[in-house]
Amino acid sequence: MNDHVKIIGILWIVFGAMSLLAAAFMLTLLMGVSFIPDIDAPAPGILRFIGFFISSFLAVLGLPKIIGGYGLLKGFEWGRILTLIVSFLSLFNVPFGTALGIYSIVILLDKETAAQFRK
Repeated sequence: MNDHVKIIGILWIVFGAMSLLAAAFMLTLLMGVSFIPDIDAPAPGILRFIGFFISSFLAVLGLPKIIGGYGLLKGFEWGRILTLIVSFLSLFNVPFGTALGIYSIVILLDKETAAQFRK
């Protein structure tokens, strides 16, 4: 089970990093488009607001994934709990979030894995 926990930790860190990269991409894209000349007056402000909102939302979703994956790799109980919470929430993120969420839930709710984190 220890190998599965390490794999889950690495996958959550990668999944969270992808979310942070998507946040940076959206912020760069929408902020860049808002500076194109000859756009109507309210449009650049709206694009900047939407870019900031979307990138903030994606970053807030990505950080707990990275923190939980780090906690799993270090063997902390809070990492297991945080990863279980993020796993349940990511079940709606079809297809990769669902697959990773189910895999994480099955492994992390196992009695042997739970006992390993309680030491």
